[in-house]
Amino acid sequence: MVKDILTYTDAGKHLKAAVDQAIRERTETAIARSGRKAVVIVGKNERDSIQSTLHLLSSRTNAARLRESVAQLDSGRGIERDTIEHEVGTLQRDLGRLPLRAAG
Repeated sequence: MVKDILTYTDAGKHLKAAVDQAIRERTETAIARSGRKAVVIVGKNERDSIQSTLHLLSSRTNAARLRESVAQLDSGRGIERDTIEHEVGTLQRDLGRLPLRAAG
């Protein structure tokens, strides 16, 4: 969501501040150009995140899976990433302790 709108002249005067704000606060600043289409300043990480989201939602199957996952999290049925990583790490350690079987 665009937080601020600057004129082209003001953008030139305050470009560093607008760029710093876009990165620090993950906000967008529009630059209005008289009689022409506006442009938006947005941090690269934020843009990459938006592009990834658009890509994931471009497939109906992916979009449905994401909506179901969000619904699971919202209803308390989700598992936090830290918990999953801990359980996977424990499983990997446990599997590393198992004796190897001879093929045959």
